Amino acid sequence: MSEQIVPPAMLGILGGGQLGRYFVMAARTMGYRTTVLEPDPDSPAGKVADVHIVAPYDDPAALDVLAETCAVVTTEFENAPASALARVAERIPVYPSPAAIATCQDRIAEKRFLDDIGVSVGPWVSIETDDDLAGAADRIYFPAILKTARLGYDGKGQVRVHAHSDLAAAWETLGRVPCVLEERLSLSRELSVVLARTADGRTACYPVAQNQHIHGVLDTTHVPASLPGDGQAQAAELCTYIAEELGYVGVMAVEMFVVGRNVFVNELAPRPHNSGHYTLDACATSQFEQQVRAVCGLGLGSTKLSVAGVAMVNLLGDLWEGGEPHWPAVLGEQHAHLHLYGKAEARPGRKMGHLTVTTGTAMGSSALAKRIRKRLTTDRG
Repeated sequence: MSEQIVPPAMLGILGGGQLGRYFVMAARTMGYRTTVLEPDPDSPAGKVADVHIVAPYDDPAALDVLAETCAVVTTEFENAPASALARVAERIPVYPSPAAIATCQDRIAEKRFLDDIGVSVGPWVSIETDDDLAGAADRIYFPAILKTARLGYDGKGQVRVHAHSDLAAAWETLGRVPCVLEERLSLSRELSVVLARTADGRTACYPVAQNQHIHGVLDTTHVPASLPGDGQAQAAELCTYIAEELGYVGVMAVEMFVVGRNVFVNELAPRPHNSGHYTLDACATSQFEQQVRAVCGLGLGSTKLSVAGVAMVNLLGDLWEGGEPHWPAVLGEQHAHLHLYGKAEARPGRKMGHLTVTTGTAMGSSALAKRIRKRLTTDRG
């Protein structure tokens, strides 16, 4: 086992959103101190950290403070500048590594990595030049989806392309930045696996989650996913292989598409994941405590479900449009768990919180979670 980082060491994190907030809370519960580097002075993670450095992610002075005061630095989002992480990594451990982050924050680099290690991905082609536009029809069947190689998330930075004749206009819409063009697949299921890996190669996978997206944003997750026989073990084996080949340290999520009898890896998320929020209420070790354990070189916690089934639904800012949601709809249910992220402003499409339901089967929990969410607005006075 590699050298462990133990309390009351200072742990640093780039990013101040809800994923960082939960990391900070898990670390503080375990006795660590925390520093958040985040330019938003009102960020969810900054509100609960011991130290909040309000500065751009690539600010040299701020990065030097992290390197001087922290024992290890991690991140809560894939778009943290790899060069900034590399600056810190010259002096202290940074997990995941800047190289792993650089791969995962660029869809072209990520898909080439997966191709190189023999992992199945859906048909795709990079769009970086006018020649790429012309040749796309030889490699991709339409309709397709054009996505920016960098920065897009939750359905942002992507355009549906119905025919090859529409591709040039779609690329123009996205600013002619480097993109990937992906063939639209007829999905039977969307799955994800959250796993943790330490610097000395120990890994732990959570149960496979089954996900439903609406307008490119995760809406519902239920666990365990409906899989045949050894499907759970096969998914864990695949995701562990990807993490090993990437030299990954920390918590990551692997998003997958099921098309008939085939499984394609869609994307890698080098951080805890929205579809792993159920672990806060349904596992002995949440994905955020696991992140602390992984980057500090500790023993990884149990990933087993403590309930038969669990479901999570996102609470988007749309729910606030008619006023404050009717929280008694959640708080009056003994098996429902409300999580709000401490964001000051509710906007349509913005993730403001989530709720989980831990009763009965996964599908039963999912149905109840959706009914409760509906009551947040229909029961409002």
